[in-house]
Amino acid sequence: MNTKTLICSLALVAFAASCTQKEAPVTAEERVPIKLSFDLDTKVTDTYFESGDAVGIYVVGYNGSNPGSLATSGNLYDNVKYSYATSWTGEQVLYWPDKTTPADFYAYYPYGTPGSVTAYPFAVSSDQSSASAYKASDFVWGKASGVAPTANVVNIPTGHIMSNAVLYIKPGDGFTAESLASATVAVEIRNVKTNAYVNLASGVVTATGTASKVVPFNEGTRYRAVVVPQTVADGSDLITVTVNGTAYTLKKGFTFVSGKQHTFTVTVNKTGSGINIGVGDWDNDGTDNGGDAE
Repeated sequence: MNTKTLICSLALVAFAASCTQKEAPVTAEERVPIKLSFDLDTKVTDTYFESGDAVGIYVVGYNGSNPGSLATSGNLYDNVKYSYATSWTGEQVLYWPDKTTPADFYAYYPYGTPGSVTAYPFAVSSDQSSASAYKASDFVWGKASGVAPTANVVNIPTGHIMSNAVLYIKPGDGFTAESLASATVAVEIRNVKTNAYVNLASGVVTATGTASKVVPFNEGTRYRAVVVPQTVADGSDLITVTVNGTAYTLKKGFTFVSGKQHTFTVTVNKTGSGINIGVGDWDNDGTDNGGDAE
């Protein structure tokens, strides 16, 4: 074998060795558990998670530097249930696959059994007059992307993806605070769809089905309802307030935005045989979106 042939042979051997060298597999003793936490100020219904609340977790691994896509099954971890008491506890211990490969984390509340992660059916209650029905209509979603393996806690930022309507009833002409407080008042949000598909990969909510109504929860000083994000067509009966048997209806189009809280202030006037309703977003846009109801 001449010198040139020997050099080429050695180079090929070195190249083959470098191609076959891989990171040593992680032993059971070396596996690092995944520690998770969730923002607690994200629920529509409260500013904290309550004992007994449960979220679902998906963990999607990377192929080298390429992120994987969330699938209904076959991810690194599929729909693992985490329950909250004084802290979060998973139904199983999660581990990083190795020391370097990152992962994406998806969280949603309330915990369920999605048959599809791109079109998970969810419905808000049409009758939210009880606190339990109102809270059960809440939906929280979050994602943490490209998280490298760590022994530290991985925080998954979450937020509500439905819309929240807050309604205040105020006395106008012909009423006092006392007379209105003693009256029989019923409030309805009309022409809204209560069914939806949630894309757990993106957090996008799509209203489905036929329009119905939502009866909000009376908190004493205000009414609250969780509404599926959607647009109500112009000229529709949007809000009906019935005071001592007399119904007043606001005909108006409105867009309920995902993650937004919309405030509706309803002023009841006897003299005008109607009510004035002012609408403002949680993020004040400086515009009076109100109108008259008859």
